[in-house]
Amino acid sequence: MCSYWKNHLTTDSNTPVDPRVQIELERLNTATDDINKLEVDLDEARLVFRQLLFESNFKIQSLAKKLGGCIDKSRPYYEARFKANKALQEMRATAVLFEKANSAHSAAREMVYLAEQGLSGGVPLDPAWQEMLNHATARVNQAEADRASAGARHRITADQHRSALTAARSLQHSLKRHVAKSRFLYCTDYVNGLPRLM
Repeated sequence: MCSYWKNHLTTDSNTPVDPRVQIELERLNTATDDINKLEVDLDEARLVFRQLLFESNFKIQSLAKKLGGCIDKSRPYYEARFKANKALQEMRATAVLFEKANSAHSAAREMVYLAEQGLSGGVPLDPAWQEMLNHATARVNQAEADRASAGARHRITADQHRSALTAARSLQHSLKRHVAKSRFLYCTDYVNGLPRLM
């Protein structure tokens, strides 16, 4: 190492450290302490999570042994119910889209009405009003097509929800005893990847 760097890199204990550097070093030390504390907290939280996971798996397995075949026999009902819930969410989303399309259609029709009022004032044809009427008519046509599409999609999702709900009710009726016995297990946690239903 050249003598220039040796002179500048070595610090004399009698030389005071720049206060700005000292402040930054203190901040760095504080941040390091905070990071270490958070890492310890994370490790503790992971340990608690693993313990809870092990305990819950043990409880689920003991319930599964206790209930026997009721779990497997009632699974089609809970799967049908899960599909019905998913279909309900899709139906609600398509209902919102239909409402938006319906509002856009009403707004476009209002624009056509205003453009027609502007043209019917007995004034010679103004190209700006004519252009506005053409634009508004095109928006009405597009909004009507969007509304029809959204309405058709909503009807399809409503039919899918209705059929999924009917299937779930039918399975509930035919598997009544098995569903009643396994309800606690299915309604409290996951069983072989089936999500919580209630």
